[in-house]
Amino acid sequence: MAVITFNPSRSLRSHKSVAFASLALAAALGLAGCETTNTSDAVIRIDKAQGSQENIASLTAVINANPRDPEGYNVRGSAYGRAGEFRKALDDFNTALQINPRFFQAYANRALVYRNMGQQPQAIADYNAALQINPSYDVAYIGRGNVYRMAGQDDQAFNDFSRAIQLGTTDGRAYHNRGLIYQKRNQQDKAIDDFSKAISLSPNSPEPYNGRGISYIALNDNDNAFADFNHAIELNGNLAESWANQALVYERRGEKDKAIRSYRHAVGLDPKYQPARDGLARVGGTTG
Repeated sequence: MAVITFNPSRSLRSHKSVAFASLALAAALGLAGCETTNTSDAVIRIDKAQGSQENIASLTAVINANPRDPEGYNVRGSAYGRAGEFRKALDDFNTALQINPRFFQAYANRALVYRNMGQQPQAIADYNAALQINPSYDVAYIGRGNVYRMAGQDDQAFNDFSRAIQLGTTDGRAYHNRGLIYQKRNQQDKAIDDFSKAISLSPNSPEPYNGRGISYIALNDNDNAFADFNHAIELNGNLAESWANQALVYERRGEKDKAIRSYRHAVGLDPKYQPARDGLARVGGTTG
């Protein structure tokens, strides 16, 4: 499951979010057009500490000291959002926008909360509003692009990610997510280029390594794929998709026992992760 973190100074955006990429096993060992299934930015990583009484009281004190400063509401709204208190987050972003209707960061922040509430049209409307105010706001292009991509509107998503890249974004998500679309289109060389750029911008994130590895698999380059999946595991050993990806290489190499161990480890991390369950069934380790 993909997660993001809140950064009120930029918008509710991901720095080194976990699990951008999950494995799509198209016909298992065929993989001619395999792609990564990605839900980046779809789910906010809940951090209850952000909504603790102490933290909220501190942020509220700042607001009380200057109740006409929209930034205070934006920051507290971000804390509520990270705590999973979406209604309270919306209230604060609404207040911030009432005070300053041109606060484009608050529009993008509110859009992300709407996305996590399943209210995608409202999210698109807020991203549009942010971009109308600031047409160079890369965060809004990336956020809107993800809404489009998750809705299967790949062309619109591709255009948004490309626009963020043209603007000189240093946010690796733009390259990573555009790479996913290239991957889906079976343009693996272009996907690899974008994943590599995402890695250069976010070298400690496992997600683009998983994405690039899947494109290597599609090109039958098992060695480079294996290196990427192993590095993803080194960066974060708690992602089921990384272990399932590693297992797939073992499976392709005919190393059944190692594949079973890795698939089982992936299932242990996430019993509902279907690619791992399917892989385990294929190599005779039960489940399915």
